[in-house]
Amino acid sequence: MPMESKLRAAFEAELRQAVEAERDGGLPRAWRHLERAHILSQAHAGPHIRVHCLMFGFGWRRRNVRELLGQLARILLAGPGSWLGRAPLGNTGGANVGIRTPMPIPEDLRAILEASGSLPIHSRGQP
Repeated sequence: MPMESKLRAAFEAELRQAVEAERDGGLPRAWRHLERAHILSQAHAGPHIRVHCLMFGFGWRRRNVRELLGQLARILLAGPGSWLGRAPLGNTGGANVGIRTPMPIPEDLRAILEASGSLPIHSRGQP
C-alpha cells in the first residue's frame, strides 16, 4: 500500500531536515531526523529500506563500523518486515537498539501515523 500523502510529506520533511542538519554540522539532530523518518516509514517497505540506506550512509560518513553492520542487516530485513507487518512499532532503526524492540512513538508522529492508517489498530491509543 502506498504512503498516504500527509504521511509521505512528513516523511520527506524529516529526511530533508536530516540532510540540512548534517550539512550544518548538527550530527545528533541529523540522526534524530533519520530516526523519526524511520518511525514514519515502518509500514511501507520502499521508504523503510530507503531510511536504512540513508542510515548506512550516515554511518559510512562517520566511519562507524557498528552502525554499518547493523544497517546492513536492517536493509535486508526492512522490506520483509514491512510487508509482513512485523516491523516493531516506534523502533528508531539504529544499530544502538534491538532490531525487534518496540519503542514509544512520539506523540506528533503517532498522530500522523493514526491519521494515515499506518498504525495497527491494536496499538492505537497506546503510548
